[in-house]
Amino acid sequence: MEQGPQNDPQGFKRLAGAVESLVKQERWTRRFANILKLAVTGYIVFFIYTAINSTNQFKELDSVTTGEHAAIIKLEGAIMPGSKVSAETLNPLLNKAFSNPSSKAVIIQANSPGGSPVQSALINDEITRLKKLYNKPVYVVVEDLCASGCYYIAVAADKIYANKGSIVGSIGVRMDSFGFTGLMEKVGIENRSMHAGEHKTFINPFAPVDEEGRKFFQERVLERTHQQFIAAVRAGRGDRIKENDLTYTGLVWLGDEAVENGLIDGLGDMGSVQRDVVGVSRSRVYEADKSLFEELMGDISSETSSKLSLYLMSLK
Repeated sequence: MEQGPQNDPQGFKRLAGAVESLVKQERWTRRFANILKLAVTGYIVFFIYTAINSTNQFKELDSVTTGEHAAIIKLEGAIMPGSKVSAETLNPLLNKAFSNPSSKAVIIQANSPGGSPVQSALINDEITRLKKLYNKPVYVVVEDLCASGCYYIAVAADKIYANKGSIVGSIGVRMDSFGFTGLMEKVGIENRSMHAGEHKTFINPFAPVDEEGRKFFQERVLERTHQQFIAAVRAGRGDRIKENDLTYTGLVWLGDEAVENGLIDGLGDMGSVQRDVVGVSRSRVYEADKSLFEELMGDISSETSSKLSLYLMSLK
């Protein structure tokens, strides 16, 4: 006859021990989970506090005199309205850099393929105005590329420097378009768009070429914008630029040849211009204020990128 737990003291003790062990394990699991949550929360709070503290320290530094220095403005990426490379963003930074009594000169660190001619003109005008207002020199140092709208901005500087391998120039204006009419006929697609105004659709890729509209746009918009660009180059470079049949065709030159044809004034980098031209040992980068979210995401992304790079290198 089989015995139940009540008739088997040893079995009852084993069962009670198992239940007690299970209860203890469950309690430890809950405690560990709570400790882990508390630790993660503490880390996040500390991270946010550190970011806020760093931001506040930077803002405090921005409000005090930092000693004689070269004021650096970064012009990086396509020049577009509403972006970080626009007149709305860069002009206030230029104002801060020029107006700071401790800045001996302003250096624009340029690396851009160009972009909006309007934004470029607005920034060019502001540099010209601030130079006269504060009687302070401004230099442009080209890294990889300073073409089109970037060069439009650069010619407002007192001098332009670049690396011998930098690409400089592209004094021209463009607007890209394309057409699908041949392909549409082959696959049996019909254009049924409607418009009011004879030339409203002169760049419509799904309609036949509007030669009259294209001719008007070429002459009244592109050519006139090109002439404004040329006028800005001549006003900024003066007799330093050696004009020939290729100067204003939209072509580009490497830095060493750009010195010869007067597009730039010499070869140099940020360090040499700060040290040998401006004559100061200290520099300060003027940047647009970032939100706390941008600060946090910037730190996280840069840290992740760094660790990922190290990991990938270790796999080689």
